[in-house]
Amino acid sequence: MKIAIYGQFYPKNSTVYIKNLLQILSNKPVEVLIKKTFLDAINAHHDLAIDDTHKFQTFSTLDTSFNLLISIGGDGTILRAIEHVKDLDIPIIGLNTGRLGFLATIQKDTIEAAIDQILDGKYSISERSLLSITTHPINAALQGFNVALNEITVSRKNTTSMITVDTYLNNEYLTSYWADGLIVSTPTGSTGYSLSCGGPVIIPEAKNFVITPIAPHNLNARPLIIPDSTVIKLKVHGREEHHLASLDSRIATLDIATEITIKKADYTIKMLTLEEKSFLSTLRKKLLWGEDKRN
Repeated sequence: MKIAIYGQFYPKNSTVYIKNLLQILSNKPVEVLIKKTFLDAINAHHDLAIDDTHKFQTFSTLDTSFNLLISIGGDGTILRAIEHVKDLDIPIIGLNTGRLGFLATIQKDTIEAAIDQILDGKYSISERSLLSITTHPINAALQGFNVALNEITVSRKNTTSMITVDTYLNNEYLTSYWADGLIVSTPTGSTGYSLSCGGPVIIPEAKNFVITPIAPHNLNARPLIIPDSTVIKLKVHGREEHHLASLDSRIATLDIATEITIKKADYTIKMLTLEEKSFLSTLRKKLLWGEDKRN
């Protein structure tokens, strides 16, 4: 098995867990390559003191020879990792050194057990839909990698005034949202920004997207679940000349009245799920469902 290790930066207070993961992998019949910038960050921390760090090879880009990517960090690190995985069909699993961790499901105290399960094939693969965005006129910042795993959001910029988002579904007019912005979320992203704005939780395997307004002034505006085959077109109006479009954690500035088209991407991201780490168990644990003294 050929495994890629990815991280954006050296997570604070994670020395023992990174050391543990790399030492466990070094004793397994696997080939391990670490993202070069991440290994440089590891080696810059002398307190880590991993034996024989020089024996780990590095990668700058991925290819189809990799069997797995392990992301070290929080959910945001996984969202960044998809820029490297793209359409290569490499499964991703995350070691959660962040906070909530809906996507990064390996906990810091279960690393060895998780690696053993992976090598024993005791896992499943969850296919996650992506959103893609195009604009007219073309925006240079959105060229190249133009997909999002969680959500695509349009929002106001440089103003306290609300924006108006004209919204069309399959070329049929839906409504004009008068709000701080609008979120188009995948099932994966339904537990993120959309949830905090009152959107529903959606099972990852559902064939849906959800449109969630951000602080709408028209109070009867509610989140709307739509089939993931829907083509969504947006046009923003407001007092300023620009507004923001974000793809997960990446942000671009668009001119007002730019026509935005959002639809399902033509490939998916594969998330590796361990046997006891189902989405439903994650919901109970992370959202504290059922945590009531009366139960």
